[in-house]
Amino acid sequence: MAELMIDMITSLDGYAAAEGWPGWWGLEGPEYFAWLEEDGKIERTLLMGATTYRLMYGFSASTEGVDELNAASKVVFSSTLDEPLEWENTTLVRGDAVEAVRAMKAESDVRLSTLGSLSLCRSLLTAGLVDRYRVVVFPVVTGVTGREHVYDGWPDVALDLIESRTFDGRSQLLDYRPRLLDGPLSSGSA
Repeated sequence: MAELMIDMITSLDGYAAAEGWPGWWGLEGPEYFAWLEEDGKIERTLLMGATTYRLMYGFSASTEGVDELNAASKVVFSSTLDEPLEWENTTLVRGDAVEAVRAMKAESDVRLSTLGSLSLCRSLLTAGLVDRYRVVVFPVVTGVTGREHVYDGWPDVALDLIESRTFDGRSQLLDYRPRLLDGPLSSGSA
């Protein structure tokens, strides 16, 4: 059975993007890029929605050094895109994303990993399909300019830490195993 991982980057206050800020809030560094390159070599199928597809396809077409991204198997869940899709190794799924991912998990041993796509991530987490939640937190607060608050509409989730790491003395990787909760944790429960 395939493992499903939500991969996310956020500002410290939980935004996936911020108006006027460059990618990675301008705080990417050599340790982070080395980790991304190494992690990119792990075989996986990338899952995304149409907005992320359009953004990442444009990024991949105009940026050097994204060979792993181009070569990766990609699945896009969309009712607005039409085939054939321009980005190589990309499959379009028009049906229910949760049911499609449930079937993908059962039928494959290759890791499934989201790429952006906040509503897709929320749906997969709510359905109990997520095995790992990995976030890289960049040390910036974008309260005024922040866009796309990651956790809006999420269910209550407990996160068991698997790994943590600091990149370039500033950005923090937090890798968790999520557990859906029926409500707030009670005193003394972990």
